[in-house]
Amino acid sequence: MNRFSALIIVPALLLSLTVASQQRISVNMPPNTFKDATVKVQEAIAACRNIPGAVLEFQPGRYDFYPDSAVKKTYFISNTSDEEEVPDKIKTIGLFFENFKGLTIEGHGASLVFHGKMITWLFDHCEDIRLRNISVNAERPSMSEMTLRTVTPQQVTAVIHRDSRFAILDERLEWYGEKWKLQQFHAVLADTAKGMYTYSSWSPFYKSKAVLLAPGVVQFTGDFSSFKGVPGNILTVRDGIRDQVGAFMQHCRNIQLENINMHYMHGLGIVAQFCENLHYSGVRIMPASHSGRAMASFADGMHFSGCKGDITITGAHFKGLHDDPVNVHGTHLQIAEKISSRVLKLRFMHHQTYGFAAFFAGDSIMLVHSAALQGYGMAKVADAKMLSPREMEVTLDKDVPAATRIGDCLENITWTPSVTIRNSIFEGVNTRGLLVTTRKKVVIADNTFYRTGMHAILIADDASSWYESGPVQDVSITGNTFEGVGYNQSPDNYVIAIAPENHELVPGYMVHRNIRITDNTFKLYDYPVLTARSTGHLIFRNNRFTWMKDYLPAGAERAAFKLTACEKVTISDNESSLPFKPEVQLEQMSRKELRTDLTVK
Repeated sequence: MNRFSALIIVPALLLSLTVASQQRISVNMPPNTFKDATVKVQEAIAACRNIPGAVLEFQPGRYDFYPDSAVKKTYFISNTSDEEEVPDKIKTIGLFFENFKGLTIEGHGASLVFHGKMITWLFDHCEDIRLRNISVNAERPSMSEMTLRTVTPQQVTAVIHRDSRFAILDERLEWYGEKWKLQQFHAVLADTAKGMYTYSSWSPFYKSKAVLLAPGVVQFTGDFSSFKGVPGNILTVRDGIRDQVGAFMQHCRNIQLENINMHYMHGLGIVAQFCENLHYSGVRIMPASHSGRAMASFADGMHFSGCKGDITITGAHFKGLHDDPVNVHGTHLQIAEKISSRVLKLRFMHHQTYGFAAFFAGDSIMLVHSAALQGYGMAKVADAKMLSPREMEVTLDKDVPAATRIGDCLENITWTPSVTIRNSIFEGVNTRGLLVTTRKKVVIADNTFYRTGMHAILIADDASSWYESGPVQDVSITGNTFEGVGYNQSPDNYVIAIAPENHELVPGYMVHRNIRITDNTFKLYDYPVLTARSTGHLIFRNNRFTWMKDYLPAGAERAAFKLTACEKVTISDNESSLPFKPEVQLEQMSRKELRTDLTVK
């Protein structure tokens, strides 16, 4: 008899809080009651606290979690919200783990269903944690969806998804949920048949007259002359405020996520902030099969801010997101004041990122000229403290260079991870597939990027917009397939973009270096393939180009490769069955810095 059979035959064994010989603790509540399981699950979590190696178990089935009995705690989370958007940073948390070590959470396929706007699970200062075999969903997603039935310049008829609650008040459709009402409107149009997700607008619907024709069927009358939707498309609408995140980890080490289905997440996604060694295997961020939903994430899929050690993502599947599936970065803090030769006052500059300690005693830092993104001095942090949610004070172990200016930035080069992403699928997104900026080794191998709306891969680094650091020094992009990407970004719809935001070019200084793009397949519908700026030792070799007929019309003829202020670049030995010969465009660089068998413009 296997263990699953035992769970079915003797369910009474799981109805009490028990510690088995294998240190197994079960939730003291049967599944499928549709009652609030939050308190019982937190009791089971508490029972695991002083048992190293404990296994917290769920029975297969459904467990419901409600905000009223959830843990409430203040967290400042990167890339989420500013002081005006969300003044109160108190988060609402379903499964809360703090200061745990050596714990396995075994879901046995359980479905955790969340009500209202919540963080589904949170690990704070935890170590050696394994979360596996669970599915996460929302009773009423904060994303509203409707399928277009008819579209004319004056009228649209749509079928509202059964999970999207709405009311027609004074002839206008209003979206609402469990203790919330949609007040801002960010819309994406999903053509699920073509796998294309494009920016749209709720404005013509908001201004129109809405009439209920039948249960779940609404007719909108107004000005739809500029609306781009066609019958069969799904219009998806959400708020713009990231008041919660899908899941959160902070100051954790050795976290494994295995066989996890995130069928819907409210907010930024699975966020890891100042964590070390994260291993994700078989994490699927996509709507549940037969749900009829188009979207699984309010924003990003996985977000890594200021992490270190090894990040590995294998066998992931991203489909139906309103923002980037994966983003890996650090945070530049700007020098606001030079208090003394070794003491600097720093400031968080982006409006949605602030409030958390970004430097710690013992960390190594790089001083960076913001406009050029040029590192010019290293030191160690002797002391660091928060002055306010927006400001930190750091004391260094030596004097800063004389070249240090107000407005320069500090990058934390201790908290930078190595990243490996393999055998994963990126699709169903109107933005990029993958963003990565880290000094450590990066391997992006054997993945499929299918019709991402923007660049499949973006390597940025900036100290003027998002303030997301830093430079890359060792990147391998190999064995991947890129099909029909970039349709939301023409004419700059490059499949891969190496695009640091350096507004000053320093002769001989490369922001990024050692990027190898080899043995990939590019299925193109337009001319652009690769753009790179301020990049040294760039190799694009042994790749294959094919042409996608009857997908999208090609834009104006232009170079497949655009290189700006780069050094030591090789583009050669690539196979092409394109209806044109790829060309290379050079800007602000010498021809001698390029080795290629293509025509150079």
